[in-house]
Amino acid sequence: MQALWLENRQLCIRNDLPVPAAGEALVRVRLAGICGTDLELARGYYAYAGIPGHEFVGEVVELADGTLVGCRVVGEINVSCGECQSCRRNLQAHCERRSVLGIRDRHGAFAEYLGLPVRNLHRVPDAVPDEAAVFTEPLAAALEIQQQIPINAKHRVLLIGAGRLGQLIAQTLVLAGCDLHVSARHARHRALLLSRGIRLIAENEIAARDYDIVIEATGSPAAFETARRAVRPRGALVLKSTYRDSVNVNLSALVVDEITLIGSRCGPFDSALRLLERRAVDPTPLIDAEFSLVHAIDAFESARRPGVLKVLIRP
Repeated sequence: MQALWLENRQLCIRNDLPVPAAGEALVRVRLAGICGTDLELARGYYAYAGIPGHEFVGEVVELADGTLVGCRVVGEINVSCGECQSCRRNLQAHCERRSVLGIRDRHGAFAEYLGLPVRNLHRVPDAVPDEAAVFTEPLAAALEIQQQIPINAKHRVLLIGAGRLGQLIAQTLVLAGCDLHVSARHARHRALLLSRGIRLIAENEIAARDYDIVIEATGSPAAFETARRAVRPRGALVLKSTYRDSVNVNLSALVVDEITLIGSRCGPFDSALRLLERRAVDPTPLIDAEFSLVHAIDAFESARRPGVLKVLIRP
């Protein structure tokens, strides 16, 4: 099997890897997307050796009971043990012994094939093309915010960051009907938001203590500080990014203002697929480039460029 291999912060193309072992669904990858976590893994954010990649759409080619064979699928990335305390509490994404597709103890999607338990797979509706289905995982992550905190027309919401994930968060927040403002650094990101009628705000225009809910989606310590200043007393601050560097936090101020601090990660695949099927969310304008698997290293270089949104790999 051909795949992209990451080890010791080095990427290479390997042609000698075994196809995933039997016992799980064998999925032929049709399309996979590069996200910020993949780029951080390549920079050494987490000590991972193997095949990266966790955003994908594929076709089931082998499964013991024959179900789903020939079907297009997407897959939840956390593979849980089903036995630990977190699993018993129905918190499989926080399983104490979990593996994570392309991130932790499990080979990922930048390959010709991948393996996942059938319970992790979701069938893609016929009306959803591959180029939209490949966004299911990040769209689900965007929707997780509203799973964790109800957002409606009464809320004044600030989103800081309009990159790969931020664009999807903005589209889902518009559906909630809230009073939304988005701070975006790059001209193209701003243009995409404006094309959907989403209001922008310059960073120097963000007023202190002005928003009920602030979502930080950049992973930047400076953006975290901006977000913290913008949230009202008894408001909520949602962290929707991984932070490579340490962030200094005035905990006393959080206590005095009674701020709710929420970390947000993976989300509901079924809801994401329904939005894609209804075309309530359209992620395809975010696609900036597509590369074959043999040119996956070039794909990473493209994805690292400032302002670039989604880069896809087609094995």
